[in-house]
Amino acid sequence: MRILLIQPPSCDPMTDKIFLFEPLALEYLGAGLKLDGHQVRLLDARLEPDIEGVFRGFQPDMVGLTGFTSHVNIVKGIASRLKAICPDMLMVVGGHHATVKPEDFNEPAIDVVVIGEGVFTLREIVRAMENGGRLAEIRGLAIPHNDGMIFSEPRPYTDLNELPVPDRTLTAGYRNNYFSEWFKPLASVRTSLGCTARCNFCALWGITGGRYLRRDPESVVEELKGIAEPNVFFCDDESMCDVRRMDRLADLIRDAGIKKNYFLYGRVDTIVNHPELFAKWAGIGLAQVFVGMEDFSDARLTAMKKGVTTAQQEQAVRILDDLGIMMYASYMVDPAYTREDFKRLLAHARRLKHKYATFTVMTPLPGTELHAVREKELLSRKPELYDMIHSLLPTTLPLPEFYREMVNLWRNAVPFHRVLPTLFRFGPRGMLTRIRLFGRFLDKTRNMHLDY
Repeated sequence: MRILLIQPPSCDPMTDKIFLFEPLALEYLGAGLKLDGHQVRLLDARLEPDIEGVFRGFQPDMVGLTGFTSHVNIVKGIASRLKAICPDMLMVVGGHHATVKPEDFNEPAIDVVVIGEGVFTLREIVRAMENGGRLAEIRGLAIPHNDGMIFSEPRPYTDLNELPVPDRTLTAGYRNNYFSEWFKPLASVRTSLGCTARCNFCALWGITGGRYLRRDPESVVEELKGIAEPNVFFCDDESMCDVRRMDRLADLIRDAGIKKNYFLYGRVDTIVNHPELFAKWAGIGLAQVFVGMEDFSDARLTAMKKGVTTAQQEQAVRILDDLGIMMYASYMVDPAYTREDFKRLLAHARRLKHKYATFTVMTPLPGTELHAVREKELLSRKPELYDMIHSLLPTTLPLPEFYREMVNLWRNAVPFHRVLPTLFRFGPRGMLTRIRLFGRFLDKTRNMHLDY
């Protein structure tokens, strides 16, 4: 069969100028399908937007679409347009939102929705189509129907070691465009799935049924050997929580002589409890760690089940600074913040002397405990607003004032003399581009109250 896998365009193209990660999930799917002898084309519509043109040229028997919550309307629109061109083609939708809320894709243009890991599920779908099998007998599916979705038996999450190596030849023409900040070109590698924490704003641990799934370090090293890019993003939900495994992986990378710059997610408490692990990783190229700081208040951190304290935050900053590892500190603004809360968060961030800090808005994403508890309070159900920047919960401050305070955080949390060394990482032209982009972002944020 001829199968077209599509990474949809972003709902806000500005984000593609800040980071653009390779469509790793589709590379996994393509690798599995090619094992069965199928002809696969991967279209990254963020970089190649002529979806209909590619579709007509390739003439696929099946199309696979993926997406997050913010992509819901985009995915449905693509499905409708392509079905209008070729009604007999099989339209399959999967990805994060399809897993946490498949009923949102109960649409005439969509034939089947994949829930959870899709590599083996998609291969079974194709076999069923070729051999006249029944889709309802395949585990892990939701089938659109006028009377409501029809769900097949749930599929347990796949052992990550059983998955094929992602087929990066599918993105060969795009690869120089994948980046995050100054890491360019950038490859993405998944070594684990799920998380040991239970934060109420996160759906990732729930997707795997609370399990933390991990690949054998040896298989990760073999994959790294085949990656040409000098920069690697470990796109795990949380990379370092299995300390022994990551210690072993660092040894194997060093012994294999692999020289890369690494960027990964790490928790505050893991950094504080295991500084020696981060020291070892610094020695093999760990350049940046994304750290979810979330809040300035121990009471709020406890309420969101974060499992860390502000005292540990300060320790984590010092540890990474001493190791020469950049901390990508991420804070999550509670819509309930008062002016005093904004002032205290700003003071907290400045006291910790961050070199790089970002600010999102606490968002009740589908599939999270936070969404289940506060769904009735949502200000909007427009998928495009589920971007971690728009507030979907009522704000204590009037919306225009809330966003003015957000702009103030972005502008003042990290003093310019600390920002400057970070800007130098982009190079002269990149610095100017970044400064202009930051100005555009602030203007957009200042006017976000108009998007509702």
